[in-house]
Amino acid sequence: MIRRSLFVLFMICALTFTGLHVGAQSPAGEKIDLEAIKKIREAEMANSQVMDILSMLTDVHGPRLTGSPNAKAAANWAKDKLAEWGGQNSHLEAWGPFGRGWALQKFEASATEPQAFPLIAYPKAWSPSTNGMVTGEVIYLDAATPEELDKYKGKLKGAIVMMSPLREVNAHFKAEGTRATDEELLAMSNAEPPGAGGGRGGGRPGGPGGTPNAAQLVAQKKQQMVYDEGAAVLLDAGRGDGGTMFVQSVTMPPVPQDTPREQRKSAQSMDAPKIIPQITVSIEQYNRMVRMIKKGVHVQVELNIVARYFTDDPMSYNVIAEIPGTDLKDEVVMLGAHLDSWHSGTGATDNAAGSAVCLEAFRLIQSLGLKPRRTIRIGLWTGEEQGLLGSRAYVTQHFGERVAPAGAAGGGGGFGQQGELKIKPENEKVAGYFNLDNGTGKIRGIYLQGNEAVRPIFRAWLAPFKDLGASTITVSNTGGTDHQSFDAVGIPGFQFIQDEIEYSSRTHHSNQDVYERIQADDMKQASLIMASFVFNAATRDQKLPRKPMVTGGQQRAGQQ
Repeated sequence: MIRRSLFVLFMICALTFTGLHVGAQSPAGEKIDLEAIKKIREAEMANSQVMDILSMLTDVHGPRLTGSPNAKAAANWAKDKLAEWGGQNSHLEAWGPFGRGWALQKFEASATEPQAFPLIAYPKAWSPSTNGMVTGEVIYLDAATPEELDKYKGKLKGAIVMMSPLREVNAHFKAEGTRATDEELLAMSNAEPPGAGGGRGGGRPGGPGGTPNAAQLVAQKKQQMVYDEGAAVLLDAGRGDGGTMFVQSVTMPPVPQDTPREQRKSAQSMDAPKIIPQITVSIEQYNRMVRMIKKGVHVQVELNIVARYFTDDPMSYNVIAEIPGTDLKDEVVMLGAHLDSWHSGTGATDNAAGSAVCLEAFRLIQSLGLKPRRTIRIGLWTGEEQGLLGSRAYVTQHFGERVAPAGAAGGGGGFGQQGELKIKPENEKVAGYFNLDNGTGKIRGIYLQGNEAVRPIFRAWLAPFKDLGASTITVSNTGGTDHQSFDAVGIPGFQFIQDEIEYSSRTHHSNQDVYERIQADDMKQASLIMASFVFNAATRDQKLPRKPMVTGGQQRAGQQ
């Protein structure tokens, strides 16, 4: 071990050489290999491949809807690339069964009467084909109460039905793209500790065990009516405007309100019930047709969906590869992101960006010949958009699971610190998991996920990147992505704080989620920080501290 005076002198020299501030040196006791961090930073800034990786995942293999041929092709490409870079044990790991895949093969949509104009529209994921061109007059279900639906009885068989109410579109007086302000970052730093949990799931109004409100009740009645009468195609208005449309999965046929969650069929279920073809239309064109119909104009459209279900392989696949460790090779540090996406764009910000950053971080560490003490393992997950399914299955298989009490709201199993915790031996070997899944924005810091014990460690790890805008640490939880699967079973799992850019306003699950919306400099910054965090975790003397966990009603003390 270097004596303290020599160690401090080395740090000052290294920090000065890399252009970092001397004040960014690590606190006493947290050793950092600054030479390795310097190499990572210089390599990424001089010879980044992150945008080439992103182009392969989006332009070539996008979109990557779970279960689709594109998702499988992207996974195979990533697997092969990791092996090409020298990654060990690069493979696809099956999980499931997920169910049937889906892909759109052709789509046409136009208004024909009283005027002809093309419709900006997208079929919803898992929509069936129309079996040829469907032409007809549009019926607008103009009803604010269940009673007002009575006038449409007997009129919907074989009809093209507009399901959404007219929606006002306001001007955009604020920029679509934003970065976190100093005030916002300060508020995050000063946040109060969160309560236990913070994951997806749980009952919600209108969901199983909930009571629908008036608007939900009308929507359910509309769905019941179009299925009972046999409508041909359903149209709804997309969230977003100005050419941006947020499109996800089909709405399933209604079932009784008290049907248990586990008995409800999803669109990807191999035995899914018959689904009416469904299309999301841009709000401006949707509103135009509504206004015309309200004026007594007979609007006709022609629609053609050619889609295919894939039922030969109900399993889905995660991508796994490793950089072997040295003296602590039996312990593991993981990095990951979800590889799957929705289908109307190419899944660039959600989440080819996170996957590309993780792949680039893996490449950086491997190409520089760095020797981590712990094994570094990458995981690229599928099924995230359907509920963190891929990462959850991986964690269950290798590390453990939460078993919720029978009948618990939300179905239990994997989110939050609720339910009995069943741990597998591999669990204790994991030093930590780092996730990226909030778009293209650069890293501004990290969520502690309620784990205060890692604050001084992460403060030291972020110090070299203060000049790149990454310094915020918040004790807050963040949800909706794959670190939760790890956090739920006691593994230190973290998601980075990122600039919003246009994530919520324009790209998240939208047709604008494409390569052009990616910020290249932000991707480079995120890649070098991800690589540095993973390498730091793989080389420190001890694993990251664990926060207290609820284990079947008992608290387990934090561990190093």
